[in-house]
Amino acid sequence: MKNNRTAGHTFERTIRQWFISMGWKDCQTSRYASREMDDKCVDLVNTEPFYAQMKYTQTINIHTELDKMPKDHHINLVFHKRKNKGTIVAMTLEDFEGMIQLIRNENIL
Repeated sequence: MKNNRTAGHTFERTIRQWFISMGWKDCQTSRYASREMDDKCVDLVNTEPFYAQMKYTQTINIHTELDKMPKDHHINLVFHKRKNKGTIVAMTLEDFEGMIQLIRNENIL
């Protein structure tokens, strides 16, 4: 159990570093910065417009994990890492459509 927790915390720190490298310089883990957000199943803060949750586990119900996250103007993301399988990112179709619309509005596509 302790190894699972350590792996999960390491995964959170890894994704935090990824967000920082992508331009979110103030990104912090919610365990460090906001107990309230941690309680809402948001693992990183200062990642607007995203809320991010990390799961390092063999099995996961993505729908359940997304349902636990706040429902507001943020785009909820679940980063799932499986040992020896890499990492995927999941979101709702509505959030994905919103991102595509934003990209189109900015003439990126």
